Amino acid sequence: MEFKDLEIFQMVAIKGTITDAAKELSYVQSNITSRIKKLEAEMNTALFNRHNRGMTLTPEGKKLLVYTEKILSLTNEMKKVVQSKTEPAGKLEIGTVETVIKLPVILSSYSKKYKNVDLSLHTGVTEQLRNDVLHHRLDGAFVTEIDQHPELVSHNVFEEELVLLSDCSNTSIEQLLEEPILCFSKGCGYRARLAKWFKDQNITPQKVMEFGTLETILGSVSMGLGITFVPKSAVGHLEERGLVHCHYLPEKYSKVNTIFVRRKDAYLTSTLERFIETFEQVEGVMPYPLAY
Repeated sequence: MEFKDLEIFQMVAIKGTITDAAKELSYVQSNITSRIKKLEAEMNTALFNRHNRGMTLTPEGKKLLVYTEKILSLTNEMKKVVQSKTEPAGKLEIGTVETVIKLPVILSSYSKKYKNVDLSLHTGVTEQLRNDVLHHRLDGAFVTEIDQHPELVSHNVFEEELVLLSDCSNTSIEQLLEEPILCFSKGCGYRARLAKWFKDQNITPQKVMEFGTLETILGSVSMGLGITFVPKSAVGHLEERGLVHCHYLPEKYSKVNTIFVRRKDAYLTSTLERFIETFEQVEGVMPYPLAY
């Protein structure tokens, strides 16, 4: 068994099809297929269920995936440990929610200073990103602070104020709640905060519409499609132009921290350590870590 076989197996498990895995790894499909068959022969069991829509893991395949993630993570960590501590280099996989306004400044500052680092950015909702960090798919991620997790270390980034956003200023909160709620998919920290307020107020939303990007949500709100709950810092430019209006909820629901999370048990490479130092030096960022 080779490490490359495990990498291919993991990618097929994540993507669900040979075609998508081959595209992600820049391999020909026949190579992916032969490697999977070879691994199944070595394990003496089927690892995937094949069907018209793609491939899903068998119970044995799910067990192997757990060990594969651990093996590949340790292998990657081993490579990082032996890198020079003086000059960050190699690949750095960072995740982020879409509303980290200071992110361009952070990325630009880091990339200009450490040119030997191959920095990749992945966007998503808090729950998904945190799960990717836990499963070693990301080195770290900017997420909304939710419940504490024992396997993560958290660094405070900044505090946000969430606002209920509509296209009209002369509308009461009660009237707004009759409008569709425009939001990210489940797992979004802002959506969870709004849901908590709904629950405490015994309110049932009339309609919820999910969108993939913040730009689409804000554009839809400005056109009167519905309302949303987002950081005020992300909509100030639209409010100044009179395209949207902010409505305020109690601090219990509107105050939220953006944090950066990483695995507690993972080796802190110079590459990641310098990245953390970079965002802690950005004005407005809170430079103290929370270990939990």
